[in-house]
Amino acid sequence: MAASHHDKPPPLDMSHHYSVITKRRQPSQIKQAYKFFQIPGILNIAGGLPNVEFFPFDTLEAQAAKPKRWTPSPNHPSEPAASASSSDPAAANHLAVPKTLHETDPLKKIDLSTALQYGLAQGYPPLYSWVRQFTRENLHPDTPYRDGPEVIMTCGATDGFAKTLSLFVDQWTEGVNDISERPGLLCEHFVYSNVLSQAQPFGVQVVPVKSDASGMAVKGRGGLEDVLANWDPSKGKRPNLMYTVTLGHNPTGIVLSVERKKEIYDVCSKFDVIIVEDEPYWYLQFPSAAVEEAKSHGQPLPPAPQSPTQPTPTRSSSGYPFLDSLTPSFLSLDTDGRVVRLDTFSKTVAPGCRLGWITAQPALIERYERITESTTQQPSGFVQGLISELVLSSSPQNQLARSTFSRLFLSSSSSSSTDSAKSFTGWDTSGFVRWLAGLRGSYERRMTRMCRILDHGSTLVSASALHPSSTSEWSPLAVSKTTLFSYSWPRGGMFIWLRAHLETHPLWLAPCPNPRFPVLNGPPLSAALMVWLTTKPFRVLVTTGSMFSANDEIRKEEGWKYYRICFAAEAEENVDRAAERFVQGVHEFWKVTDVRVVEKMLGELGASGEVRAVGEDVSRLGWYNMGC
Repeated sequence: MAASHHDKPPPLDMSHHYSVITKRRQPSQIKQAYKFFQIPGILNIAGGLPNVEFFPFDTLEAQAAKPKRWTPSPNHPSEPAASASSSDPAAANHLAVPKTLHETDPLKKIDLSTALQYGLAQGYPPLYSWVRQFTRENLHPDTPYRDGPEVIMTCGATDGFAKTLSLFVDQWTEGVNDISERPGLLCEHFVYSNVLSQAQPFGVQVVPVKSDASGMAVKGRGGLEDVLANWDPSKGKRPNLMYTVTLGHNPTGIVLSVERKKEIYDVCSKFDVIIVEDEPYWYLQFPSAAVEEAKSHGQPLPPAPQSPTQPTPTRSSSGYPFLDSLTPSFLSLDTDGRVVRLDTFSKTVAPGCRLGWITAQPALIERYERITESTTQQPSGFVQGLISELVLSSSPQNQLARSTFSRLFLSSSSSSSTDSAKSFTGWDTSGFVRWLAGLRGSYERRMTRMCRILDHGSTLVSASALHPSSTSEWSPLAVSKTTLFSYSWPRGGMFIWLRAHLETHPLWLAPCPNPRFPVLNGPPLSAALMVWLTTKPFRVLVTTGSMFSANDEIRKEEGWKYYRICFAAEAEENVDRAAERFVQGVHEFWKVTDVRVVEKMLGELGASGEVRAVGEDVSRLGWYNMGC
């Protein structure tokens, strides 16, 4: 008789065999801290998830997929949202990858017999070829070094950064290696926290650089030049690696100008710093934001900017007006070949495809290829085959193969609809760019709607009776206006970076009986507000700025002031509702004058400050992957 589960001995503790890097790994703050997503009726404006309504797939059936065909409307917030699906009766219903295609050119052969085999580390040949051409000719046609950049496919941007650390960083251990050898990573004060989780196990010292309203600062105390020029060697090796998101920065939503990029690049060239440019939101730049923000605030409209991004005699056209309108990459300035750019299909196709690419000078790509050969080997063949069909498969041979596949598939299925026989013929580059333009327009409209609601609710107007003087016969009402939060409209990306003015709360600096929080200053009030927003009737989830603080000092001094709000993840009908619930929750929180109410919210914090479940509606929740 087999022993019961409880009679079996536990496994031995093998942690003494762990590597130094393994011992240093900490749980991801974003992926660990939130247990709230499954609260009944809660609206998630915390995680960096793209909206599923915009995915180009409706369902996946066997070896086929149904692309949602939409007609993207122009990028004006006042116009109606783009149609998510076409009413055209000729629109395709299936995306088919044939089992075998009789094609001798490997760059044109997209079939299961090649996609599901072991493949090249650089990527599935048809997709790699398309990405390389798209990158060199359309995205970055003017990279200023000889022969231009090369690319290699990755399992998403996180994989790309992991391989970047492997390429440029030597592990450092205190007590084993000399402090002069400790590597450093330059980044903004607020940064995507998973990057920190990846770098710190290597012993990397995170070196924050101050930012202003225009992004990473170059001049002045704490700016990039000051940090590098006045580096103290007793703290470690002067940093030679920088991580940044310049276009739709996560979490602040800033779009770095070409002028600021030039200043940053010149300093990095002077001090020999590698620039790692992570750009998942590059296509989500919002040209209407400045004007719409001025309208919402009742301010004079800003002058039309002189865009440096349009083709000039010294700058080639990408071939597509939409791409020409985007602020160029650091690659457009990269005379030295020191830029490593991370791209991904996560925000344009689907996060779960785990597919992206690295762009860099050829010698660096060769090193990335060697790393890939001995680690991931290649991204998923299933995914590469599917994305290949989606973005480029429009050749007559492939159309014939797909048509044959569709007939075979439909003959064995229960569907009797003649419309189902129509097969998707691939976007090609122009179709993909058209998709990106429509995607940008949809997110821009969402951002505008949410910001208008937040603007309207950013202050609290209240009235209180004045004490009558000896000569007065009545008590007039004094009207006060309290600023609850402030922010700048994001110029790109998926996030609103909101500054909560907790110092205006009536309980600011009030004594608290909780021994862990004897005074209600910034950190406890910030945490209490986040928990408060998850309770009825608000039921809305946001992310605190502490999640994105580059170090403990920034977390304690600045992180508690901010919240990141995502306008991308929720369904279209919930965008306004989520913003309204947030405003309602903040207003009601400012009306709390009983310390015990705040203390109850703080009671939901664990020993290390993490948020635990709140009430019976949340007690059964598990961890939720917040993406980015």
